[in-house]
Amino acid sequence: MRLVTFLAAMLLLTAQVHAGDWPGWRGPNGNGVADDHKYPTSWTADDVTWSYRLNGVGASTPAVFGDSIFVTTTVEGKNLVTCLGIDGEERWAKNLGTSIDGKQGKDGTGANPSPVTDGKRVFVYFKSGDFGCFSLTGDLQWETNVFERFAQVTAETLWWDLGTSPVLTKNAVVITMMHSGPSYLAAFDRASGKLKWKQDRMTDAPREAAQSYTTPIVTTDPSGREVIIVTGADYVTCHDADGGDELWRFGTLNPEHNEYFRSISSSVSADGVVIAPYARGGTLTAIRMGGSGDVTRSHVMWTNAETAADVPTPTIANDRIYVLRDVKTARGTVDCLDLQTGRTIWSGQLEKHRMTFRASPVLADGKLYVTRQDGTVFVLDAAGDQFNVLASNKVAAEHTIATPVFVDGNILLRTQDHIYLIAD
Repeated sequence: MRLVTFLAAMLLLTAQVHAGDWPGWRGPNGNGVADDHKYPTSWTADDVTWSYRLNGVGASTPAVFGDSIFVTTTVEGKNLVTCLGIDGEERWAKNLGTSIDGKQGKDGTGANPSPVTDGKRVFVYFKSGDFGCFSLTGDLQWETNVFERFAQVTAETLWWDLGTSPVLTKNAVVITMMHSGPSYLAAFDRASGKLKWKQDRMTDAPREAAQSYTTPIVTTDPSGREVIIVTGADYVTCHDADGGDELWRFGTLNPEHNEYFRSISSSVSADGVVIAPYARGGTLTAIRMGGSGDVTRSHVMWTNAETAADVPTPTIANDRIYVLRDVKTARGTVDCLDLQTGRTIWSGQLEKHRMTFRASPVLADGKLYVTRQDGTVFVLDAAGDQFNVLASNKVAAEHTIATPVFVDGNILLRTQDHIYLIAD
Protein backbone atom coordinates (compact mmCIF):
# COMPACT_ATOMS: atom_id res chain seq x y z
CA MET A 1 0.00 0.00 0.00
CA ARG A 2 2.85 2.42 0.83
CA LEU A 3 4.37 1.83 -2.60
CA VAL A 4 1.07 2.47 -4.40
CA THR A 5 0.53 5.69 -2.44
CA PHE A 6 4.08 6.85 -3.10
CA LEU A 7 3.80 6.20 -6.83
CA ALA A 8 0.47 8.04 -6.95
CA ALA A 9 2.08 11.02 -5.26
CA MET A 10 4.95 11.07 -7.72
CA LEU A 11 2.55 10.93 -10.69
CA LEU A 12 0.55 13.78 -9.19
CA LEU A 13 3.60 15.99 -8.73
CA THR A 14 5.19 15.26 -12.10
CA ALA A 15 2.10 15.18 -14.31
CA GLN A 16 2.68 18.66 -15.66
CA VAL A 17 6.44 18.55 -16.08
CA HIS A 18 8.72 16.52 -18.27
CA ALA A 19 11.01 13.80 -16.99
CA GLY A 20 14.11 15.97 -17.35
CA ASP A 21 12.74 19.11 -15.71
CA TRP A 22 13.67 20.62 -12.35
CA PRO A 23 10.45 22.56 -11.60
CA GLY A 24 11.33 23.75 -8.10
CA TRP A 25 13.87 23.81 -5.30
CA ARG A 26 13.91 20.08 -4.42
CA GLY A 27 13.57 18.74 -7.95
CA PRO A 28 10.92 16.84 -9.93
CA ASN A 29 9.68 14.78 -6.98
CA GLY A 30 10.17 17.34 -4.22
CA ASN A 31 12.60 15.07 -2.34
CA GLY A 32 16.03 16.04 -3.68
CA VAL A 33 16.22 13.14 -6.14
CA ALA A 34 17.07 13.71 -9.82
CA ASP A 35 15.82 11.78 -12.85
CA ASP A 36 17.52 8.58 -14.00
CA HIS A 37 20.12 10.07 -16.35
CA LYS A 38 23.85 9.56 -15.94
CA TYR A 39 25.59 12.55 -14.33
CA PRO A 40 29.23 13.62 -14.09
CA THR A 41 31.17 12.43 -11.05
CA SER A 42 34.37 14.45 -11.51
CA TRP A 43 34.96 17.81 -13.16
CA THR A 44 37.18 20.88 -13.16
CA ALA A 45 36.85 24.41 -14.53
CA ASP A 46 37.93 23.04 -17.92
CA ASP A 47 34.74 20.95 -18.05
CA VAL A 48 32.39 23.95 -17.84
CA THR A 49 30.22 24.03 -20.98
CA TRP A 50 29.16 27.61 -20.35
CA SER A 51 28.92 30.17 -17.57
CA TYR A 52 26.51 33.06 -17.16
CA ARG A 53 27.38 36.12 -15.08
CA LEU A 54 24.41 36.88 -12.83
CA ASN A 55 23.01 40.37 -12.62
CA GLY A 56 22.64 41.24 -8.93
CA VAL A 57 22.67 39.00 -5.85
CA GLY A 58 20.60 36.04 -4.74
CA ALA A 59 20.74 32.55 -3.30
CA SER A 60 17.73 30.86 -4.92
CA THR A 61 18.00 27.55 -6.73
CA PRO A 62 17.10 27.87 -10.44
CA ALA A 63 14.01 26.16 -11.85
CA VAL A 64 14.17 24.43 -15.25
CA PHE A 65 11.45 23.54 -17.73
CA GLY A 66 12.35 22.20 -21.16
CA ASP A 67 15.18 24.38 -22.45
CA SER A 68 14.40 27.35 -20.14
CA ILE A 69 16.19 28.19 -16.87
CA PHE A 70 14.64 30.65 -14.41
CA VAL A 71 16.61 32.40 -11.67
CA THR A 72 15.96 35.30 -9.28
CA THR A 73 18.19 38.09 -7.95
CA THR A 74 17.91 41.61 -6.61
CA VAL A 75 19.72 44.50 -8.28
CA GLU A 76 19.67 48.28 -7.80
CA GLY A 77 16.65 48.20 -5.50
CA LYS A 78 14.56 45.92 -7.72
CA ASN A 79 13.60 42.25 -7.67
CA LEU A 80 14.69 40.59 -10.91
CA VAL A 81 13.59 37.41 -12.71
CA THR A 82 15.88 36.18 -15.49
CA CYS A 83 15.29 33.44 -18.05
CA LEU A 84 18.22 31.70 -19.75
CA GLY A 85 18.25 29.12 -22.49
CA ILE A 86 19.91 25.78 -21.88
CA ASP A 87 22.67 27.21 -24.08
CA GLY A 88 23.42 29.85 -21.44
CA GLU A 89 22.07 32.77 -23.46
CA GLU A 90 19.79 35.28 -21.74
CA ARG A 91 16.25 35.29 -23.14
CA TRP A 92 14.56 37.86 -20.94
CA ALA A 93 14.84 39.69 -17.62
CA LYS A 94 11.92 41.34 -15.82
CA ASN A 95 11.50 43.30 -12.59
CA LEU A 96 8.88 42.61 -9.92
CA GLY A 97 8.53 45.12 -7.11
CA THR A 98 11.08 46.87 -4.90
CA SER A 99 13.71 44.72 -3.24
CA ILE A 100 14.82 44.49 0.40
CA ASP A 101 18.45 43.62 1.04
CA GLY A 102 19.47 40.58 3.05
CA LYS A 103 20.92 40.94 6.52
CA GLN A 104 22.64 37.57 6.95
CA GLY A 105 25.96 38.33 5.25
CA LYS A 106 26.50 36.42 2.02
CA ASP A 107 24.01 33.72 3.03
CA GLY A 108 21.04 36.07 3.19
CA THR A 109 19.69 38.02 0.23
CA GLY A 110 16.43 39.51 -0.93
CA ALA A 111 16.12 36.62 -3.39
CA ASN A 112 16.52 33.46 -1.30
CA PRO A 113 13.15 31.81 -2.17
CA SER A 114 13.43 29.64 -5.27
CA PRO A 115 11.10 29.97 -8.27
CA VAL A 116 8.74 27.16 -9.24
CA THR A 117 7.22 26.40 -12.66
CA ASP A 118 4.28 24.31 -13.84
CA GLY A 119 5.44 24.25 -17.45
CA LYS A 120 3.14 27.11 -18.45
CA ARG A 121 4.14 29.77 -15.95
CA VAL A 122 6.91 30.58 -13.49
CA PHE A 123 6.09 31.78 -9.97
CA VAL A 124 8.53 33.92 -7.97
CA TYR A 125 8.64 35.19 -4.38
CA PHE A 126 10.97 37.71 -2.73
CA LYS A 127 11.92 38.94 0.74
CA SER A 128 9.97 42.14 0.03
CA GLY A 129 6.75 40.10 -0.04
CA ASP A 130 6.40 40.54 -3.79
CA PHE A 131 4.86 37.39 -5.23
CA GLY A 132 4.07 37.03 -8.91
CA CYS A 133 3.67 34.97 -12.04
CA PHE A 134 5.26 35.28 -15.47
CA SER A 135 4.63 33.38 -18.67
CA LEU A 136 7.55 31.31 -19.91
CA THR A 137 8.19 34.07 -22.45
CA GLY A 138 8.40 36.77 -19.78
CA ASP A 139 4.94 38.37 -19.78
CA LEU A 140 3.73 39.35 -16.30
CA GLN A 141 0.50 37.45 -15.58
CA TRP A 142 -0.26 38.74 -12.08
CA GLU A 143 1.43 40.13 -8.96
CA THR A 144 0.66 40.89 -5.33
CA ASN A 145 2.53 41.82 -2.18
CA VAL A 146 1.49 39.30 0.45
CA PHE A 147 3.03 41.20 3.38
CA GLU A 148 0.94 44.27 2.66
CA ARG A 149 -2.07 42.14 1.84
CA PHE A 150 -2.12 39.80 4.85
CA ALA A 151 0.26 40.74 7.67
CA GLN A 152 3.17 43.14 7.56
CA VAL A 153 6.47 41.38 8.23
CA THR A 154 9.04 43.54 9.99
CA ALA A 155 12.48 43.14 11.52
CA GLU A 156 10.77 42.13 14.75
CA THR A 157 8.42 39.49 13.33
CA LEU A 158 10.97 37.71 11.12
CA TRP A 159 14.51 38.17 12.38
CA TRP A 160 16.34 36.83 9.33
CA ASP A 161 15.86 36.63 5.57
CA LEU A 162 12.80 35.05 3.97
CA GLY A 163 13.72 31.49 2.96
CA THR A 164 10.51 29.62 2.16
CA SER A 165 9.79 28.86 -1.51
CA PRO A 166 6.39 28.58 -3.22
CA VAL A 167 5.09 25.09 -4.03
CA LEU A 168 2.50 23.72 -6.46
CA THR A 169 -0.61 21.68 -5.76
CA LYS A 170 -2.85 20.28 -8.49
CA ASN A 171 -4.78 23.54 -8.77
CA ALA A 172 -2.83 26.25 -7.00
CA VAL A 173 0.47 27.81 -6.03
CA VAL A 174 0.96 27.95 -2.25
CA ILE A 175 3.13 30.04 0.08
CA THR A 176 3.55 29.94 3.85
CA MET A 177 4.49 32.55 6.42
CA MET A 178 5.52 31.55 9.95
CA HIS A 179 6.76 34.44 12.04
CA SER A 180 6.19 36.24 15.34
CA GLY A 181 2.77 37.32 14.21
CA PRO A 182 -0.31 35.90 12.45
CA SER A 183 1.06 32.85 10.59
CA TYR A 184 -0.70 31.23 7.65
CA LEU A 185 -0.77 29.25 4.41
CA ALA A 186 -2.26 30.85 1.31
CA ALA A 187 -3.19 29.31 -2.04
CA PHE A 188 -3.56 31.27 -5.27
CA ASP A 189 -5.07 30.33 -8.60
CA ARG A 190 -2.15 29.75 -10.94
CA ALA A 191 -3.62 31.51 -13.96
CA SER A 192 -5.30 34.53 -12.37
CA GLY A 193 -3.55 34.99 -9.03
CA LYS A 194 -6.94 35.05 -7.30
CA LEU A 195 -6.81 33.95 -3.67
CA LYS A 196 -8.36 30.47 -3.42
CA TRP A 197 -8.01 30.08 0.34
CA LYS A 198 -6.01 31.29 3.33
CA GLN A 199 -5.57 29.17 6.46
CA ASP A 200 -4.26 30.40 9.81
CA ARG A 201 -1.48 28.31 11.39
CA MET A 202 -1.18 29.14 15.06
CA THR A 203 1.13 27.48 17.62
CA ASP A 204 2.44 28.16 21.10
CA ALA A 205 6.06 28.51 19.96
CA PRO A 206 7.94 31.20 21.94
CA ARG A 207 9.93 34.14 20.52
CA GLU A 208 12.26 33.16 17.65
CA ALA A 209 11.00 29.57 17.72
CA ALA A 210 7.79 30.90 16.15
CA GLN A 211 9.77 31.84 13.06
CA SER A 212 10.36 29.39 10.23
CA TYR A 213 12.20 29.48 6.91
CA THR A 214 11.11 26.04 5.72
CA THR A 215 9.39 25.09 2.47
CA PRO A 216 6.21 22.93 2.57
CA ILE A 217 5.84 19.46 1.06
CA VAL A 218 3.02 18.65 -1.37
CA THR A 219 2.19 14.93 -1.40
CA THR A 220 -0.69 12.49 -0.92
CA ASP A 221 -1.75 10.90 2.36
CA PRO A 222 -2.53 7.17 2.81
CA SER A 223 -6.09 7.75 1.61
CA GLY A 224 -4.86 9.28 -1.66
CA ARG A 225 -5.86 12.83 -0.75
CA GLU A 226 -3.51 15.64 -1.80
CA VAL A 227 -2.05 17.32 1.29
CA ILE A 228 0.45 20.00 2.29
CA ILE A 229 2.93 19.26 5.08
CA VAL A 230 4.29 22.30 6.93
CA THR A 231 7.14 22.21 9.45
CA GLY A 232 7.99 25.09 11.75
CA ALA A 233 7.09 26.97 14.94
CA ASP A 234 7.67 23.74 16.91
CA TYR A 235 5.09 21.64 15.02
CA VAL A 236 4.49 19.61 11.87
CA THR A 237 1.01 20.19 10.48
CA CYS A 238 -0.84 18.53 7.61
CA HIS A 239 -3.39 20.49 5.57
CA ASP A 240 -5.95 19.57 2.94
CA ALA A 241 -4.67 20.96 -0.37
CA ASP A 242 -8.15 21.90 -1.58
CA GLY A 243 -9.07 24.21 1.29
CA GLY A 244 -6.12 24.46 3.65
CA ASP A 245 -7.95 22.90 6.63
CA GLU A 246 -5.61 21.38 9.20
CA LEU A 247 -6.03 17.59 9.26
CA TRP A 248 -3.47 16.69 11.91
CA ARG A 249 -0.54 18.10 13.83
CA PHE A 250 2.52 16.60 15.46
CA GLY A 251 4.44 18.22 18.31
CA THR A 252 5.72 19.94 20.04
CA LEU A 253 9.17 19.30 18.55
CA ASN A 254 10.42 21.71 21.22
CA PRO A 255 9.21 20.24 24.54
CA GLU A 256 11.55 22.42 26.59
CA HIS A 257 10.20 25.55 24.83
CA ASN A 258 13.62 26.79 23.79
CA GLU A 259 13.04 30.37 22.62
CA TYR A 260 15.54 30.19 19.76
CA PHE A 261 14.63 26.96 17.92
CA ARG A 262 13.76 28.73 14.63
CA SER A 263 13.59 26.15 11.84
CA ILE A 264 15.41 26.33 8.50
CA SER A 265 15.91 22.73 7.33
CA SER A 266 12.68 21.57 5.69
CA SER A 267 10.95 18.23 6.11
CA VAL A 268 11.01 15.58 3.42
CA SER A 269 8.67 12.64 2.80
CA ALA A 270 8.42 9.26 1.09
CA ASP A 271 6.42 6.05 1.52
CA GLY A 272 3.90 7.72 3.81
CA VAL A 273 6.58 8.95 6.23
CA VAL A 274 7.55 12.56 7.04
CA ILE A 275 11.12 13.18 8.22
CA ALA A 276 11.32 16.38 10.30
CA PRO A 277 14.68 17.95 11.28
CA TYR A 278 14.47 20.28 14.26
CA ALA A 279 16.16 21.84 17.30
CA ARG A 280 18.78 23.69 15.24
CA GLY A 281 20.25 20.42 14.04
CA GLY A 282 19.54 18.57 17.29
CA THR A 283 16.83 16.04 16.39
CA LEU A 284 15.39 14.10 13.47
CA THR A 285 11.87 12.69 13.83
CA ALA A 286 10.01 10.20 11.63
CA ILE A 287 6.22 10.68 11.55
CA ARG A 288 3.79 8.24 9.99
CA MET A 289 1.28 10.15 7.89
CA GLY A 290 -2.46 9.90 8.46
CA GLY A 291 -4.78 10.21 11.43
CA SER A 292 -6.54 13.32 12.64
CA GLY A 293 -6.09 15.91 15.35
CA ASP A 294 -3.08 15.53 17.65
CA VAL A 295 -1.07 12.52 16.40
CA THR A 296 2.03 13.14 18.53
CA ARG A 297 1.68 9.97 20.60
CA SER A 298 0.15 7.73 17.96
CA HIS A 299 2.20 8.44 14.83
CA VAL A 300 5.82 8.85 15.88
CA MET A 301 7.97 6.10 14.34
CA TRP A 302 11.32 7.11 15.83
CA THR A 303 13.38 10.08 16.96
CA ASN A 304 17.13 10.28 16.42
CA ALA A 305 18.99 12.79 18.59
CA GLU A 306 22.36 11.81 17.12
CA THR A 307 21.93 13.38 13.70
CA ALA A 308 20.05 16.25 12.07
CA ALA A 309 20.71 19.40 10.07
CA ASP A 310 20.13 23.04 10.87
CA VAL A 311 20.01 24.37 7.29
CA PRO A 312 20.39 21.65 4.58
CA THR A 313 17.24 19.61 3.97
CA PRO A 314 17.70 15.81 3.97
CA THR A 315 17.31 13.69 0.84
CA ILE A 316 15.18 10.57 0.86
CA ALA A 317 15.07 7.64 -1.58
CA ASN A 318 15.15 3.84 -1.70
CA ASP A 319 14.21 3.52 1.99
CA ARG A 320 17.22 5.63 2.97
CA ILE A 321 17.59 9.12 4.42
CA TYR A 322 20.71 11.17 3.72
CA VAL A 323 21.49 13.87 6.28
CA LEU A 324 24.16 16.55 5.83
CA ARG A 325 25.16 17.92 9.21
CA ASP A 326 26.19 21.58 9.41
CA VAL A 327 26.42 22.30 13.14
CA LYS A 328 29.91 23.13 14.41
CA THR A 329 30.52 19.96 16.36
CA ALA A 330 29.83 17.74 13.33
CA ARG A 331 30.15 20.06 10.35
CA GLY A 332 30.55 18.07 7.13
CA THR A 333 29.39 14.75 8.57
CA VAL A 334 27.11 12.82 6.21
CA ASP A 335 24.78 10.18 7.66
CA CYS A 336 22.82 7.52 5.81
CA LEU A 337 19.88 6.21 7.86
CA ASP A 338 17.30 3.49 7.41
CA LEU A 339 13.92 5.13 6.79
CA GLN A 340 11.87 2.67 8.80
CA THR A 341 14.04 2.44 11.91
CA GLY A 342 16.28 5.53 11.96
CA ARG A 343 19.27 3.20 12.30
CA THR A 344 22.59 4.49 10.92
CA ILE A 345 23.68 2.53 7.84
CA TRP A 346 26.87 4.54 7.42
CA SER A 347 28.35 7.82 8.55
CA GLY A 348 31.47 9.72 7.57
CA GLN A 349 33.27 13.03 7.89
CA LEU A 350 34.16 15.11 4.82
CA GLU A 351 37.43 17.01 4.87
CA LYS A 352 37.58 19.63 7.62
CA HIS A 353 37.15 23.22 6.46
CA ARG A 354 36.26 26.59 7.96
CA MET A 355 33.28 26.89 5.58
CA THR A 356 29.99 25.14 6.30
CA PHE A 357 27.13 23.76 4.20
CA ARG A 358 23.94 25.61 3.24
CA ALA A 359 22.87 23.87 0.01
CA SER A 360 20.83 20.68 0.38
CA PRO A 361 22.20 17.32 -0.81
CA VAL A 362 20.92 15.81 -4.07
CA LEU A 363 20.75 12.14 -5.06
CA ALA A 364 21.47 11.46 -8.75
CA ASP A 365 22.67 8.40 -10.62
CA GLY A 366 23.23 6.46 -7.39
CA LYS A 367 25.45 9.22 -6.02
CA LEU A 368 24.98 11.90 -3.38
CA TYR A 369 26.09 15.42 -4.31
CA VAL A 370 26.99 17.67 -1.36
CA THR A 371 27.91 21.35 -1.86
CA ARG A 372 30.01 23.44 0.52
CA GLN A 373 29.83 27.22 0.82
CA ASP A 374 33.12 27.71 -1.04
CA GLY A 375 31.74 26.02 -4.17
CA THR A 376 33.25 22.58 -3.57
CA VAL A 377 30.96 19.72 -4.58
CA PHE A 378 31.63 16.33 -2.96
CA VAL A 379 30.28 13.22 -4.66
CA LEU A 380 29.57 10.17 -2.47
CA ASP A 381 28.46 6.64 -3.19
CA ALA A 382 24.80 6.65 -2.09
CA ALA A 383 24.00 2.99 -2.76
CA GLY A 384 26.78 1.32 -0.79
CA ASP A 385 26.88 0.27 2.83
CA GLN A 386 29.83 2.42 3.86
CA PHE A 387 30.94 6.04 3.61
CA ASN A 388 32.79 6.46 0.31
CA VAL A 389 33.77 9.81 -1.25
CA LEU A 390 34.11 9.37 -5.01
CA ALA A 391 35.27 12.88 -5.93
CA SER A 392 35.76 16.48 -4.81
CA ASN A 393 35.11 19.13 -7.47
CA LYS A 394 35.30 22.90 -7.83
CA VAL A 395 34.93 25.17 -10.84
CA ALA A 396 35.42 28.46 -8.98
CA ALA A 397 35.97 29.67 -5.42
CA GLU A 398 32.63 31.48 -5.23
CA HIS A 399 30.21 31.62 -2.32
CA THR A 400 27.52 29.00 -2.89
CA ILE A 401 24.18 28.65 -1.11
CA ALA A 402 21.90 27.33 -3.87
CA THR A 403 21.28 23.61 -4.30
CA PRO A 404 22.64 22.19 -7.61
CA VAL A 405 20.16 21.36 -10.36
CA PHE A 406 20.28 18.07 -12.31
CA VAL A 407 18.55 17.85 -15.71
CA ASP A 408 19.07 15.48 -18.65
CA GLY A 409 22.61 14.56 -17.63
CA ASN A 410 23.61 18.20 -17.02
CA ILE A 411 24.47 19.80 -13.68
CA LEU A 412 23.71 23.49 -13.11
CA LEU A 413 25.73 25.12 -10.34
CA ARG A 414 24.45 28.47 -9.11
CA THR A 415 27.01 30.47 -7.13
CA GLN A 416 26.85 34.02 -5.85
CA ASP A 417 28.18 35.32 -9.15
CA HIS A 418 27.46 32.78 -11.89
CA ILE A 419 25.50 29.87 -13.21
CA TYR A 420 27.73 27.11 -14.57
CA LEU A 421 26.66 24.15 -16.69
CA ILE A 422 28.59 20.88 -16.40
CA ALA A 423 27.64 18.41 -19.12
CA ASP A 424 27.99 14.66 -18.96
